[in-house]
Amino acid sequence: MWEDPIVEEVRKARDAHAAQFNYDLRAIYRALKIEEAESGHTFVKLPPKRIDTSEEPLETSEAG
Repeated sequence: MWEDPIVEEVRKARDAHAAQFNYDLRAIYRALKIEEAESGHTFVKLPPKRIDTSEEPLETSEAG
């Protein structure tokens, strides 16, 4: 099976970064928030979007 060298490089970088935090998602999140705060950039925080469940689902056509 063919493997994309760019995808493999990204996966290795992601794994190395996660390993620095013992794969603890909370620790990774805290580190990213600290890095974000220290960057001096302004970040936009949007409220979550609501999903409108009142609409009926779209009908699917059957092949035949």
